[in-house]
Amino acid sequence: MIEARHLRVLRAVAATGSFSAAARELGCTQPAVSQQMKALEQGAGTPLLIRTGREMRLTQAGEALVRHAAGILAGLTAAEEEVAAIAGLRAGRVRLVSFPSGSSTLVPTALAAMRAAHPGTRISLVEAEPPRSVEMLREGDCDVALAFRYTGAADPAEWADLVVRPVLTDKLVGLVPEGHPLAGAERVAMADLAGEPWIAGCPRCRRHLVDVCEEAGFTPRIDFATDDYPAVVGLVGAGLGVAVLPELAVESVRTKGARTLAVEPAVHREVVALTLPDLARVPAVAATLDELERAAAR
Repeated sequence: MIEARHLRVLRAVAATGSFSAAARELGCTQPAVSQQMKALEQGAGTPLLIRTGREMRLTQAGEALVRHAAGILAGLTAAEEEVAAIAGLRAGRVRLVSFPSGSSTLVPTALAAMRAAHPGTRISLVEAEPPRSVEMLREGDCDVALAFRYTGAADPAEWADLVVRPVLTDKLVGLVPEGHPLAGAERVAMADLAGEPWIAGCPRCRRHLVDVCEEAGFTPRIDFATDDYPAVVGLVGAGLGVAVLPELAVESVRTKGARTLAVEPAVHREVVALTLPDLARVPAVAATLDELERAAAR
């Protein structure tokens, strides 16, 4: 018999490579992990792990079980939460992952509204950029992922297996130092920034910046790259280059020493809240999706 607790332990062993590391991650003892793995192998009727030196390696059967574990555990979580909510035992819990500019703008308003309307619901937040945040959702490590993708550059099948709740369309704006010749303009064409040193953001934003610049006829010279939006604005304000950032990111930081300009042609990214189909039926998850959408509307 395969039990959910055994699957969680198997996933931890597969991710960390050892019983002791899995025990630290799960907050239990190494013998407890070993015992649960023995019980799981007995239930499966075949070896699932092979020791190679100091590490544990999955057998073919172990790989198959880990592959199915995320969906099984997500479905079980959905069932537990929905039954508990219907029975009135508790309001539920939601594990939210968000990209940083969403965390500082949309998430606080949404979570404050959730706490006011559903004080019994427990909500946790961690930060991750897509595509990592979407991987966390599929792996069962969160219930809702606030994510984004750039319009015109997205794979239509990227989120085909997920419930996609549109939240807002986020426009990109240009940033130049206050002393820049274009600082007094209201808008700027990307081609007019061809000779400038650039400061780029997160890896997905970086790739998109290169694509947009190449469409405008040039390859950007990226002198600095950082995932930290305040650092991007600070570098621009210090006169070290120009940048293009989402409006959400600009809203959450002081733009001292930098000027914002509209960009031509207009560039947008689609901000969405994602969850798994099973989890979308959980009341606490559905309420969180609603509040994220309302936060954007405000």
